Parts: sequence; C-alpha cells; structure tokens
Amino acid sequence: MRLAEYFRSVAAKRLSAVEAHPERSNQHEFNGVGTLRDMLGDDRKELPTRFIYLTDNETAITADGSCTWYDARENHPTRTEYRFYFPSNQVMDMAASNDLILFCLNNDGTMMIVIGPEGGTSDHQLQWLFDVQLAADNARLVIGPAARMESEIGFAGQYILEELGIELTAETDDDLLQQMLDLFGGTFPTTAIFSDFARGTLTTINPLDGPDEALMTWFEQEEKLFRAYEKHIVSQRIKEGFGENGDDVDAFVKYSLSVLNRRKSRVGFALENHLEKVFSGVGLDFSAQCKTENRKKPDFIFPGCAEYHGPNTNPDDLTMLGVKTTCKDRWRQVLSEAEKITNKHLLTLEPGISLHQTDEMRDSNLQLVIPAQIHESYTQQQQQGWLMNVGEFIELVKNK
Repeated sequence: MRLAEYFRSVAAKRLSAVEAHPERSNQHEFNGVGTLRDMLGDDRKELPTRFIYLTDNETAITADGSCTWYDARENHPTRTEYRFYFPSNQVMDMAASNDLILFCLNNDGTMMIVIGPEGGTSDHQLQWLFDVQLAADNARLVIGPAARMESEIGFAGQYILEELGIELTAETDDDLLQQMLDLFGGTFPTTAIFSDFARGTLTTINPLDGPDEALMTWFEQEEKLFRAYEKHIVSQRIKEGFGENGDDVDAFVKYSLSVLNRRKSRVGFALENHLEKVFSGVGLDFSAQCKTENRKKPDFIFPGCAEYHGPNTNPDDLTMLGVKTTCKDRWRQVLSEAEKITNKHLLTLEPGISLHQTDEMRDSNLQLVIPAQIHESYTQQQQQGWLMNVGEFIELVKNK
C-alpha cells in the first residue's frame, strides 16, 4: 500500500501563534502560501476540507468545512497575494502554537488538514509516515518527498491512515471470499473461529522460523480477510435498505454502530488468539486470562496461573504480558495487574509512540514489546537498548 493511492501531495509545518490563535489578528489564514501554491496552483479554489485533531486519547476530533485558496490581488496586472482561508471550527479552536499541521491534498481534489499536538505520539507518527522532520520552532511549510509517496508503508503506515479515518481497500481473492461465505453462511463467527480460518489459509507459516513474522502475517491476513468478508455482508445489507421504506435513519445508525463496535472488539481478541498460537508454537508454558489480585485478569502469565499463585514461587521467575492493539493512555491499566510481578511487559501494535510516553513507561517499570516490523516507526533512541520485539520477549521467558 502506498500513500500515493490516497494523496496527491502532503505538506507540513508548525503552527504559528497567529494561525493557532487567529483572534489576535482577526485573520483565519494559513502561512506558507508559496509552498501551498506549488500544491494548489494559481486558480481560485473552494476545497471541501476535513479537519482532524489527533489526541493521545481514544478518539480524534473532526470537523468538516471548506477552505478557500485565492489571490487577493487577482485583478492587479502585476502583483499577486495568495491566501489560504480556513473557517472557525472545533479542531482549529483546539490547536496551539507549535503543533504539527499537515495539509493533505487528496486524490479526489478535497483537502484534509491534520493537527498533532507538539511532542505527542501523533506528532511523531505523522512526521514518520510522511517523512517530514520538523523542529519544534520550524514554521516553514515543507512538502513530503515524492519517494515516500510511492514507497510501501507497511502495517505501521496503514495503522496511522486508519487513525485519520481513511477506509483502507479490502481486497482478497474470490475463492477465499467464497470459502468464507460457504463456511460461515453470511454471518460473523466467533473471533477464535475466524482466527483459525485465517491461519489455515497460510499453511507455510511457522513461529519457530520467526515469531515476529508469524504474528504479523497471521494478524494482517485476518484483517484482510475480515474486511473483505465484512464489506460483502455490509454492502448486501445496505442494498436492502433500513426500515419499512428503506430510509429509516435511526435503523441505519444503529446498524452502523454495530459494525464499528464489532470491529473494535474483534481486533483485540484476534491479536491475543494469534499470540497464543505463537507462544504454543515455540513451546512456552503460559496461562491466558489468569485471575490475580482484585479480580484482575492479565492477558498472559508465564509459566502459568498455578505457578503465580504457588506459595513457593519466586516472583522473579514469573512474567506478565499485557496485550493492547493500541496503547493511547490506556497502558497504565497494565500497571495494576499481577501485583507479584514488579517489572511488567506490554505488547502493542501501535507505531511511533512518543519518546515522552515511552520514557514514562520505563520509569513505571513497564517494558514495551513491539513486533520487529513496526520498530522502524520508533526513534533510534527508543530502539537501541530498550524496545523489545516478540522473539526477544520469548527468549526472556525461556531463560527464566
């Protein structure tokens, strides 16, 4: 998957105080028009725009509007004065000086303006994805390199695009889709059953050959198959309409929410399912969802629940692993699980978590475990000597 499949061009800068607080100058205009002119051309344009404010919490803040690109001196014979006007909205109200801002010109001619708070995870993720490295005080608009637009972005890049609300293409071959329809009858099976099916379509994958590759290959295969299967079922349901006359908005919204909730709940279980197969495949002893103190249920205890509760077990021989597809601010939940174990581990698929947050994890005795394929989205400082991959975690448990 390439960025060029979605964007014509992307430029980034740090917001100035005037842009972040337009009431100071009574203007709603972005600076850097010279670079924007390279993106947008010379003609006046009204650009339908989706504004997105990414936080380190669960949900992004969005607003829709229209930005205007125009020459304020278009009637002057020799002079030009281009401006890029933006409307007031909740996203721009939340923006602060030095926040990262991206101007994404979509392939359909619309615009997406994305803001990531300075120094946060989204700031780092967006700079990595579009290969625009800006200093905190760099207000100059920079266009992302064309080579990055054409390169494969991998799972980490796809993750960030989904955070932006971009619906990724769900493709699989017709034979596999027909197998799913025949096997599941147009209904959604349990996650465990679907995970087994996904692994069964990849018969050559063996965790002993590489646990990181096995985990990500299985997980990505399930994501691809599920989205293709879901697309087929949902599209058929939409064709039927909602309500007696086919236009019941409340019924449509209810169905849409059920689709979104299924996606959110399924993905975490899928990751745990494939991790269990990886751990079993390399010969680790473990217990899943072992009940510990205060009715907490950490995702994995090594070597097992019996050892955890054994009166003679040395706590240093125990390992706990929490699993979260995305961390956000929820990583702190892991700290209260399995009180006997001081140094805890957390596996996540979230790319490019900020240095500030990983430093806080380290200070809290929490070790982050990231599949090797996602390490590139982290800084060299994070990768060297601290960040752990799945294979390294398995060796740690085996050595204990």
